[in-house]
Amino acid sequence: MRAAAAAALALPLTVGVAQSASAAGASGTATGSADAPRPSPAAAATPAASASASALRAMTFNLRFASDARPNSWAERRPVMRTLLRRERPHLLGTQEGVYGQIRDIAQDLGPHYDWIGTGREGGSRGEFMAVFYDTQRLAPLEYDHFWLSGTPYVIGSNTWGNAVVRMATWVRFRDLRSGGQFYALNTHFDHRNQVARERSATLIAERLRGLDPVVPKIVTGDFNVPAHQNPVYDTLLGQGGLIDTWDHAERRGKQYATFHGYRPLVPDGDRIDWIFTSPGIHTSYASINTFALDGQFPSDHLPVQAQLEL
Repeated sequence: MRAAAAAALALPLTVGVAQSASAAGASGTATGSADAPRPSPAAAATPAASASASALRAMTFNLRFASDARPNSWAERRPVMRTLLRRERPHLLGTQEGVYGQIRDIAQDLGPHYDWIGTGREGGSRGEFMAVFYDTQRLAPLEYDHFWLSGTPYVIGSNTWGNAVVRMATWVRFRDLRSGGQFYALNTHFDHRNQVARERSATLIAERLRGLDPVVPKIVTGDFNVPAHQNPVYDTLLGQGGLIDTWDHAERRGKQYATFHGYRPLVPDGDRIDWIFTSPGIHTSYASINTFALDGQFPSDHLPVQAQLEL
């Protein structure tokens, strides 16, 4: 089954006609939601505009799966998502919850010099993806694989720890075309109900990270469904995984908000459940939680978390 998982498709970018910023609703008011605080300058800062030439712009973003149910349907959210991603221009984007059609939409909206790697958590195009998007002008993939957060990690769609739904991870080894260096990116989404399953998932991720080339730095993105600093999941990933939290170690950072808002008013200084971790040797010059919205419409029920990284 290892071979079957390793052969899961690295599905290609579907290139479409890039839609203009005006079509994306850029003429609307860019702010927080009407009943949420307006983003502070730090929170609303655009890393793409302020990053140094060498910085790698990383983002983790739970997309909220595409649905036709209103309000907050994918048709309503997609233009806001498009505007945000074109504004931020991440070099590395780890996503959670995206379904196949939605992933293709984002690939089209990001533009022709982006590509992605992923597979559905139930195999092929079925289920949600832990898709890793990347800027092909900055990064080149060298190898990749997927594994499932279970006692049989190379059995596609396996679920042995009591997860409410199937959970998985995707990792990619990249070459940085600017510096010539390499790094691993691992992207995942932990269960939203079962703490035991989350703890076992953290242990498995830490084991897999230790099994990768130890001289190559690592970046981990994901929605971990527990607050930072308040759960064994966090402690395991940092301790056993040999990682640091970019938010805590950033030279500068924006205002903190709860990263899950559920389309309700934003919560300043709330729980961070979406994280970007790195190897200790990677310097984070700036970390932020992006509160971007258009005319009160958020792109997702989570806020994207971003970091400017110096490898």
